[in-house]
Amino acid sequence: MRSSTKLILLTLAEEPYHQKRKKNELEKLLNHINKPAVKSFQTKHGYILDCIDIQKQLAFDHPSLKNHSIQLKPTIIPKWTRDNNTSQKSSSLPFRQADDISCPLGTVIIKRTTLEDLIQFQRLKSLGFKYPAPQDGNCPGMNRHHFAIAQYYKDNDGARGNINIWDPFVKDDQLSPASISVESGLKDTLQSISAGWIVSPKLNQNHSGLFTYWSVNGYNKTGCYSTLCPGFVQVSSKFALGARAEPVSIYDGQQYQLEVSLFKDYYTGDWWFVLGDEPIGYWPRSLFHFEGLANGANRIFWGGEVFSSVENMISPIMGSGHFPQEGFKKAAFVNGLKVIDHVSKEVRSPPTSGLMLFANSPTCYNVQTISTVGEEWSSAIFYGGPGGCTIS
Repeated sequence: MRSSTKLILLTLAEEPYHQKRKKNELEKLLNHINKPAVKSFQTKHGYILDCIDIQKQLAFDHPSLKNHSIQLKPTIIPKWTRDNNTSQKSSSLPFRQADDISCPLGTVIIKRTTLEDLIQFQRLKSLGFKYPAPQDGNCPGMNRHHFAIAQYYKDNDGARGNINIWDPFVKDDQLSPASISVESGLKDTLQSISAGWIVSPKLNQNHSGLFTYWSVNGYNKTGCYSTLCPGFVQVSSKFALGARAEPVSIYDGQQYQLEVSLFKDYYTGDWWFVLGDEPIGYWPRSLFHFEGLANGANRIFWGGEVFSSVENMISPIMGSGHFPQEGFKKAAFVNGLKVIDHVSKEVRSPPTSGLMLFANSPTCYNVQTISTVGEEWSSAIFYGGPGGCTIS
């Protein structure tokens, strides 16, 4: 079942007369995904967090990781410059874990997957977090998939940004995420990694949750969410993918953010996800090829998107639900934009003039850059909108 875990999830039949068989297959898959726990916690939000032996997590069911040696932390963490001399940044606080969770030494924290999780991801399997460039606006499904993002097109080894946390309301069969994404390759060779927060009715009771998404098989292939399939190696015993991202920001009030870093380790070639100062985990180099992310990325995206899987629906809220021109405390933002130069390995703030903005439905969602005093706001974006576009 090792190599077939992802295959089962992505190919189960959707027809009504296959529902019983599908449920049985999902239940078998669920038993395989949820590894035996050393210790478990029932959170106040209703979901369960398991402490799993780091050597026995689902990641190592991937055939490419059969003899993998675990890296507990990056060999070098990029020196992201931080600045405390801006009044806006002092009003925005980092994400913190609400529940008092402490896993034993030698274990990692994993959110227990439920049958409802699997059903939801199955229903939305056609959604991939692959941001198209403006010239790709005629791709199938683009009328259901709306973006408001800043794009950076240069060879790089990773990126960083502070992603403002919100709880946009969405209906069944809709998603509203905000993330940072790195990509390389074209069409069949495309590989991508994303990290941020996501809201979907069936996940976390329609509240914002921490997530990752990665794809290694090309533009038209479905990738993997968080720890739902083998590949991503969790190392944190503190933060679990899929857990609630909270507190959330308040309109014209207190602002909160996820301090997200995605970068390639100079020595191992692994791609790391770090939240604040906490390494969450990594995608081993063996998952990637040279036309993809094995040798770095050539595109970075910051911002938001929304998706509706059903026709004749009204598109949902993105970010705070307010347009960028409303500014701080009202519109959603990603600030502290940083990139790692592929050649020099230096950390830089991309000039806003070097960012390409893309909003494929500007009457419903938009994005704009901001550059002001202070390191965190020298390169930043506001994005989002109230939605209201008809899905046809």
